Amino acid sequence: MNVRDVRSVRVVLPAHLRTLAGVHGEVAVQVEGDVTPRAVLDALESLYPTLCGTIRDRVTAQRRPFVRYFACEQDLSHDSPDALLPGAVAAGREPFIVLGAIAGG
Repeated sequence: MNVRDVRSVRVVLPAHLRTLAGVHGEVAVQVEGDVTPRAVLDALESLYPTLCGTIRDRVTAQRRPFVRYFACEQDLSHDSPDALLPGAVAAGREPFIVLGAIAGG
C-alpha cells in the first residue's frame, strides 16, 4: 500500500466520549483504503480503545441506538457502514461527526 492510500480523517466526538478518550477537541485518525464509517470507527477505536463498545456494539458492530453520524450536513446514521463518506471528509476538509441523540417526551 502506498502513502496515497492512507487518509487523515477528522473526527468530532461528543463531550462525554472526548472525556472517556482523554482528548480535547477534534481528533484525527489514519484510514487505509476506502473512507467509510466502518473504517473511520475502526481506526478511532484502535487509537482510543476506551471507546470500544460506546459508539458501536462490541459484538455486532452496529451503531448504538442513541448515536448518530453526520458529515457535510448530512445524517449518515442509517447508511451502510461500508458506504463511502463524502470526498470532503476523505480529504480532511470536513469532519466525520459522532453525536449523541436526545430523546424525550
